[in-house]
Amino acid sequence: MRNRVRPYAWGSRTAIAELLGEPTPAPHPQAELWIGAHPADSSVLLTSDPADGADRTEGADRVKGAGRPLVEVIAADPVGTMGARVYDRFGARLPFLLKVLAAAEPLSLQAHPSAAQAERGFALEEAAGIPLSSPQRNYRDSWPKPELICALTEFEALCGFREPSRTVHLLAALEVPALDHYLGLLSGQPDEHGTRALFSSIITIPPSTLGPLLADVLAACVQRVQRGDEFATEYRTALALGERYPGDPGVLASLLLNRITLQPGQALFLPGGNLHAYLAGVGIEIMANSDNVLRGGLTPKHVDVGELMKVLDFGPGEQPILHGDPGDTGEWVYRTPAPEFRLSRLQPGPDRREITHPGPQVLLVVDGSIEVSDGRGTVLVVPRGRSVWIGAQDGPVWVSGGGTAFRAIDGLR
Repeated sequence: MRNRVRPYAWGSRTAIAELLGEPTPAPHPQAELWIGAHPADSSVLLTSDPADGADRTEGADRVKGAGRPLVEVIAADPVGTMGARVYDRFGARLPFLLKVLAAAEPLSLQAHPSAAQAERGFALEEAAGIPLSSPQRNYRDSWPKPELICALTEFEALCGFREPSRTVHLLAALEVPALDHYLGLLSGQPDEHGTRALFSSIITIPPSTLGPLLADVLAACVQRVQRGDEFATEYRTALALGERYPGDPGVLASLLLNRITLQPGQALFLPGGNLHAYLAGVGIEIMANSDNVLRGGLTPKHVDVGELMKVLDFGPGEQPILHGDPGDTGEWVYRTPAPEFRLSRLQPGPDRREITHPGPQVLLVVDGSIEVSDGRGTVLVVPRGRSVWIGAQDGPVWVSGGGTAFRAIDGLR
């Protein structure tokens, strides 16, 4: 597969280039490598030219769809490529999108809708005649967008609302009198309703009030970081965001969220309604194949507070860190309730192991190399940074080798 790099401003100039074996630093930030059949930037299926990163030792004439965008290959034979069960549930759209995400700077504070919210929001904006290309558009399709991020390097994130009593303690420790009114919204009702009231108040503070309040809060954060207080990491994060996004209410909102550091191999699942922001690091991200994003701050892009409030889950608590459940030999599975995807980490070893699946598969090698073979005698040696598409109709498939790959399939049970 030839995959597309998205050059967003927050991207790294080294991480994706190094993975692909290209010169570093790259001339422009490289934020995401898209691996899949997204209509806006589909991967292309290639022949076995070694320059493309996959050496075919047998069966080169049997490659189907070589040199064609994957989205076109699926459209030409959706049942054959995705299997009847996936087609019956999702139609002719590959249900997942796999990415390498490389964040050198923080992403926006955002959440994604549930299935019902996406269908409702998309229908309303279609009825209102808002063009899909409009920057004011919230829903660009009718799909939900659950996602999972698995760290390749140490990965920093804000994810979900903190337990209310802990947030009260964090804000009170700043000793900022101008915060007392907002703090009282949560201390008087330390539950999801209080969290909703506090977040709503913070995200809609008028600029004339926000400026002085934010200045006082950040000054207090500096003092608490210097003293090494209990919440020094959270305060330090607010300071970094305040420097990058001066006058943004999302800086204050960041103090309500869980601050998480993932180690390599650890993952987070983000269901619909989860407010989050990725801060720094490189990871493998898999998501439902959707463009629906509701932003809450830390961005110059469109922020629709009213619509965001409709989709947010204000239920508090720490987000569970997934380590990957040992499956068959050499595979660790990151289990989630999402029907659109399932991600696993493969380290197959020297003996061939079968990974046949009744739906579509994508393999991305992140270390060393692996060998992929099928029942037709096709053998691919896939090095680091390269990927393979396996359609439902491709029959039995085996992998072997000392490398590490991530495997994306549908999440249907």
